[in-house]
Formats: sequence, C-alpha cells, structure tokens
Amino acid sequence: MQKLTIKNRKNQNIVVLLEPAEKQKGLAFVMHGLSGFKEQPQIEIFAKAFRDNNYTVVRFDTTNTFGESDGKYEDATVTNYYEDLEDVIAWSKSQSWYEKPFCLAGHSLGGFCVAYYAVNHNEEVKAVAPISPFISGELSLIAYGNEEIDDWQKTGWKIFKSKSTPGLIKKLKWSHMEDRLKYNLLLDANKLIMPVLIIDGEFYENDTPIPVENQRLLFNKVSGKKSCIL
Repeated sequence: MQKLTIKNRKNQNIVVLLEPAEKQKGLAFVMHGLSGFKEQPQIEIFAKAFRDNNYTVVRFDTTNTFGESDGKYEDATVTNYYEDLEDVIAWSKSQSWYEKPFCLAGHSLGGFCVAYYAVNHNEEVKAVAPISPFISGELSLIAYGNEEIDDWQKTGWKIFKSKSTPGLIKKLKWSHMEDRLKYNLLLDANKLIMPVLIIDGEFYENDTPIPVENQRLLFNKVSGKKSCIL
C-alpha cells in the first residue's frame, strides 16, 4: 500500500491510498460518503472485495471531510466531492497501472458520485456499485422533513453529534443543501448501461435515513445489467 498526496483543480491536497495488484486484472476506485474517510470499515470491505480479485484499488479522502485531505467539513458540497473524484481519476490516467474500463464503488454521497461519474463517462466504466447512495436533492429534503429543513435554512447550520465518533460535533452549512438540490441521478440513470450493483440497508448520512424506496427508483431507471440488495 502506498500513501500519496496529489492536487485537485483548486490546488488543494488530496491524500490517496494506492493498493497495487501484483498481477493486475483490473482497476477500481472506492469512495467514502459525506464526512467519511478512506479507512472506514465499510470502505475497507469494498476495497478488499476488489483486492481479492487482483484489482489495483485507489481510495482517497475528499477535501472537506474528516480525513487527511485539505478543507473543512462545514464547506462540504456534492460538487466538491464529485470534482475530487474526477480529479483523482484524471491523475490516475498518467500512471503506469491505469487501465480502462475500470470499476467504481462508493457509499452514500460517494455512491451518488460514482454513479454520476458513470452517467457522464459511461465509456470508461466497466461496472459501478453505488452503496446506499443519495438519489436527488429533492428526495433529501423529504427525508430530512420540513421541521429540520426549516431550522437548517433559518439558522444556516445543521449541527449534530457523530454516531461513529463519540464526542465529535458536526456542522454543515445550508449551502450544502442548496448545492445538493442541483443534482438528480434519476434524470440520466438510463445512461448507466454497464453492470450496476445497488446495495442498501441501515446506512445513514448525517443521522438521516436514505429510504429503500429511493433505491428502487434508481434501480428501475438503470439500463444495464443490474442487481439490487435491500
């Protein structure tokens, strides 16, 4: 395993874990969710599934999360997470181990990002596994509920305790939701022409459930060979 630091389009540091395969049979990028980091247990499980099949695996901390890359969590947006994924993949294209088509896997917001990349660059993607992905900004509003959204918009902040890290208080600006409302994966999900694996269960993003019904909406729109585990 190699730990590397690269620059994104904003000249911020992104810390990458590269796990080369001895006899490479493929390449996979694995992405964490909102406030996550590259060493989370679920991210390690996804990476191991690829490593066990002789894939070179790339994991990374986005900017504006609680990992090793630059930025502050309070500034996190869907756009900055997605752009960091694009920038990591763009960097990889100059490396000796790069090959396409490659696989993508991501959890929660990372699940959205890998699916959205596959929509926009489907000729590069061999298969994609969005794990409990958020689907659209509008559906996120519904999941949070009117009272919580009204308070968030009025105060400008969503403040809550971390479930995974006791004692950690998370703060997220209202601008995150404004940015999130720009995105709707359902609009172009028919461009997911590669094999797609959707997995959903009791995953939570910011203590807010991502309803199983949302995953079914995505599943029904996908054009390629698909499997769904709920």
